[in-house]
Amino acid sequence: MAVLPILTGEKNPVLRAKTKKIPRITKGILKLLKDMEETAQSSNGAGLAATQIGRSERICIARIGQKLTALINPEIPWISTTLESAEEGCLSLPDIWLYIPRPSEVILRYMSLEGKKIELKLSGWDARVVQHEVDHLDGVLIVDYRAVSPKKGQSREKVRRKI
Repeated sequence: MAVLPILTGEKNPVLRAKTKKIPRITKGILKLLKDMEETAQSSNGAGLAATQIGRSERICIARIGQKLTALINPEIPWISTTLESAEEGCLSLPDIWLYIPRPSEVILRYMSLEGKKIELKLSGWDARVVQHEVDHLDGVLIVDYRAVSPKKGQSREKVRRKI
């Protein structure tokens, strides 16, 4: 395993790129996810997305229930209309902390390391971390929320289309 260098900067084009779903889990993907886990742990991060280490695969590591979990091809098909604002930081934006409004609950779908399809309903901190990492996979950074804040009852997806 290895600690990987983390890309930084809100204008970095790699951090702004959308990722591509992976068709199958290979030994290379499993090794990459282990390296990403070690990188997140060594940086005291709540998660790490492939784009943050210069990769284009739709994979990330996210702290769910106090455990770093590998998410392969994650998607969020449902978000609650209730928003909560909380302060967020990002390993790719080391000196920036912003209050970000996010849906308080989400449904997360992803594939596990074993290739099993999983669906979870998450709330609070777990929902926030997963949304942050999935944003990275879609080329969205926390600084993008500075300009546009959702109105009460407005979904994050509608807000993101305006960015």
